[in-house]
Amino acid sequence: MSHPSPHSPIKYYDVLILGSGLAGQSLALRLAETHKVALVTKRKLEDSSSAKAQGGIAAVLDTTDSIKSHIDDTLIAGAGLCDEAATRYIVEHSAEAVRWLIDKGVPFTRDETKFGFHLTREGGHSHRRIIHAADATGNAVQQTLTEIVRKHPNISILEDHIAVDLITGAKLGLKRQRCWGAYVLDLQSGHVVTIGAPYTVLATGGAGKAYLYTTNPDIATGDGVAMAWRAGCRVANMEFIQFHPTCLYHPQAKSFLISEAVRGEGGLLRLPDGTRFMDQHDPRGELATRDIVARAIDYQMKKHGVDCVYLDITHRSADFLREHFPNIYNRCLELGIDIAKQWIPVVPAAHFSCGGIVTDLSARTDVPALYALGEAACTGLHGANRLASNSLLECVVLSQAAAKDICEQQKPPAAPKLPHWDESRVADADEEVVISHNWEELRRFMWDYVGIVRTDKRLARALHRIRLLEREIAEYYANFRISNDLIELRNLVLNAHLIVRCAQKRKESRGLHYSLDYPQLSAKARNTVLTP
Repeated sequence: MSHPSPHSPIKYYDVLILGSGLAGQSLALRLAETHKVALVTKRKLEDSSSAKAQGGIAAVLDTTDSIKSHIDDTLIAGAGLCDEAATRYIVEHSAEAVRWLIDKGVPFTRDETKFGFHLTREGGHSHRRIIHAADATGNAVQQTLTEIVRKHPNISILEDHIAVDLITGAKLGLKRQRCWGAYVLDLQSGHVVTIGAPYTVLATGGAGKAYLYTTNPDIATGDGVAMAWRAGCRVANMEFIQFHPTCLYHPQAKSFLISEAVRGEGGLLRLPDGTRFMDQHDPRGELATRDIVARAIDYQMKKHGVDCVYLDITHRSADFLREHFPNIYNRCLELGIDIAKQWIPVVPAAHFSCGGIVTDLSARTDVPALYALGEAACTGLHGANRLASNSLLECVVLSQAAAKDICEQQKPPAAPKLPHWDESRVADADEEVVISHNWEELRRFMWDYVGIVRTDKRLARALHRIRLLEREIAEYYANFRISNDLIELRNLVLNAHLIVRCAQKRKESRGLHYSLDYPQLSAKARNTVLTP
């Protein structure tokens, strides 16, 4: 691998966007008519959690629905912690956000109604308000926007680039705190590029890869939250990690979901010996809500020391399964599981981070000229538990708000001289095994100790191990040249630390945070806010 010359040219743009999911791409498109935009992504433009979203986008589009109803549903799901002003703002702008996507050419599923598009209903919603593209909405949205982004002359796309850290006034020794861009590692050349911009946006997604089992893509390593924290931003509600109850358990099938609809069609959860267990946990059995089913599976796995449980849909015919669940049927068959005859091995999996970088309704963080969008941000919309299909909505609405705020800014101050990345005192890593071992250890103990069910003792054990890892990683980071794996591990361990600290501060069970030591709900709902 070649290494950077100290004289690599510094790149300058009007706006630097880190992350290419729905939030990052929609912001880039909104700004590109008037600004030179750099869109930085760790893999390819299409690689994001947004692209994997199956459900759809929640919006008030039907005359029988109402803004109040959508707000009420969101507040109920959020278990008393949603910010009402943020919820109202996002819901009120939902129809406008969807129309923007329709105008961009997103092929949402149509029907014969007056509105012209099919609306479905998901858990927690009192009306049909989910606009979707079959069962792969995120992919349809991402492909449509990516095609436009790639052709836009004002958007410079930096694929295979990972941000290392933000460049702030504090780091430059200036009295005025402001974000001036970021250091970014070019994964093809090994060069660290300095990118200067008067406005920087973190749209980097969640941190699902901190857990052993996750529905998130490999890129979900909490980079934005970690960089924002190191830059001096507050984070909030990091303890609220949404777990999906049934992710396929197979070494060749990372992050493949087995839809809740399989249970809706009579699928039964069983232990390896065939024993059913859901009736012990909830009178609704397999049709209980996500959080209850996930907790029940977690309890049974820990109690019996098993790696997974099984979902049995063998009472349905192969023809029925092929018709209703073609993707699930075919994917399982590819892996040697005939779901018409065999049980499906499943585990719960980390799915979505409800907390993140504290922002206002223009996506501004605590650091001037630094914005955060999407899963990396905490607007207050999701509270203690995200309502289905509100996350893609938040990305589109807040990207419009951020674009408006950036466009309304007065001429930014002159950029200071930005220093190059300094590698003069580091060497090539002698062995990468330290990184892979630490990553494995982190994901395992986060799953065991900071997962679906928590205790004070488990959280304390996790924090002890995190601190040991942090010391090891800090030493490694100081002495060796950085790599993609090292950057991601450093960020994931910091996210894990923030998740544990938030969880330790919450002395109750609320929404997605369930503690055996504090099973009751506190009388007053409070956000968990951490300040660097």
